[in-house]
Amino acid sequence: MTTLAILTAAGSGSRLGRDLPKALVELGGLPLLLHAARRLAASGVVDALVVTSPPGLVDVVRGLVAADPHVEVPVRVVEGGATRQASVAIGLGLASPADDVVLVHDAARPLVPVTLVRRVVDAVRAGHGAVVPGLAVTDTVKQVEPGPGPELVVGTPERSVLRAVQTPQGFDRTLLERAHTTGAARAVAEHLAATDDAGLVEALGEPVHVVRGDEAAFKITTERDLRLAELVLQDQA
Repeated sequence: MTTLAILTAAGSGSRLGRDLPKALVELGGLPLLLHAARRLAASGVVDALVVTSPPGLVDVVRGLVAADPHVEVPVRVVEGGATRQASVAIGLGLASPADDVVLVHDAARPLVPVTLVRRVVDAVRAGHGAVVPGLAVTDTVKQVEPGPGPELVVGTPERSVLRAVQTPQGFDRTLLERAHTTGAARAVAEHLAATDDAGLVEALGEPVHVVRGDEAAFKITTERDLRLAELVLQDQA
């Protein structure tokens, strides 16, 4: 049996303030999506890769990833959907019957260590149908009542039981397909769509397990994050 990785790269990345999709923004001279693709392929536990491309850029993304000598697994590129959830569903539709494990990873997390990819896949193959990497929350977190002015605090969750979730998230393929089929109506609009695939599995009432994450797998959202990634990349060289 085999593992398929879906690399989501269709987002606009508007908060990064660039005139091109976030996945194509360069880090150390390479697009973010290429960093992520190389690390997934280098893990040794990914057998094939599907990349969801920004609208109209399938050929550009294919030229970057499929032709890269460091991505030594079969690659298919498909145009993504209106939301991340929709994009993952499109990629999932390209899974083969042999793909019993599916990883979903964000191109916005370009520096994911190969050890983390392996840890997630190992946990799924050990019998856990849905696995996410997570880090302990170190800040005190407040639950608030949203509003236009100063927001009212309504609770303080115990941080020892909180985890900041990362990607790649790993799943038994049939479970992930069932979760996407059941939650398909949410994929049409950003305010309805699941923020991660584990949330769709949770909505089924199925268990989701957390394995240890890694600080290097942080998400690039702002220009500050990109500068931090440059420093991390230099340290890894």
